[in-house]
Amino acid sequence: MAFKYAMCNELYEGWLLEKQFDFAAQCGYTGMELAPFTLTPVGKSADVRDISTEKRAEIRKIAKNAGLEILGLHWLLAKTEGFHLTHPDANIRNATVEYGKALIDLCADLGGNIMVWGSPKQRNIELGVTRDQAYRYAADALRELLPTLEKNGVCIALEPLAPSETNFLTCAAETLTLIDMLKSPHVQLHLDCKAMWGGEINPDGSRRPMADVIRQYAASTKHFHANDPNLQGPGFGELDFTPIFKALKDVKYDGWISVEVFDYSPGVEALSKKSIDYMREIEKNI
Repeated sequence: MAFKYAMCNELYEGWLLEKQFDFAAQCGYTGMELAPFTLTPVGKSADVRDISTEKRAEIRKIAKNAGLEILGLHWLLAKTEGFHLTHPDANIRNATVEYGKALIDLCADLGGNIMVWGSPKQRNIELGVTRDQAYRYAADALRELLPTLEKNGVCIALEPLAPSETNFLTCAAETLTLIDMLKSPHVQLHLDCKAMWGGEINPDGSRRPMADVIRQYAASTKHFHANDPNLQGPGFGELDFTPIFKALKDVKYDGWISVEVFDYSPGVEALSKKSIDYMREIEKNI
């Protein structure tokens, strides 16, 4: 079983969608993972409710013409205001639920079925909120999204993020606590190499091997991001992906492996091409 590789499109900021999709396909990717703020009308806030029906159909057509599948969305709340998953103000949580429904509709309209829920700042536990309350607020909000997720066939993949980014859901174990509260196939786990590097820490302070995390949480893992702790693509740093890909193969992971990059200094073209070439070489030899 061959892995499926996708690219996260915010890397191509400033490029027309046609150029983004065509270039990713030329590199060998078969999927594209979209950041909603890259799709909203220029000059407006990044509110996906501003994306017209016609624009959604056009984006889907562009992907089809390039031979790519739009697998879904990530960076869900980037460049938005007024949304927060665990805020003590019920009005803010309710607004987040309503916006979540709009994101689910967008994901489905584009042909996707995965929404990576990271958004570290918009889930931080606020002053005066206990951890138990944060779990309850988050579970209640996500539970309200279940009917819309089920109707559209979309899954939220909750993303653990390191303590340097957030104080809530900082490792897979914490995130699985929230997932277990919902007991729905439409809310599962997302794993990210950079996040595992910073968040999967043993009690003695040592870093837990990513391969061990992958194997332990395989049954709950819906989606996977490949990147290096240096914020660049796979193969651009010291992280060896051989044991990571070996673990994914051993657990028969059949989802997407998306390249997500934060440091673009090597150049868009190099990051795109060398990342997939590196991953394919690793895959060939495991």
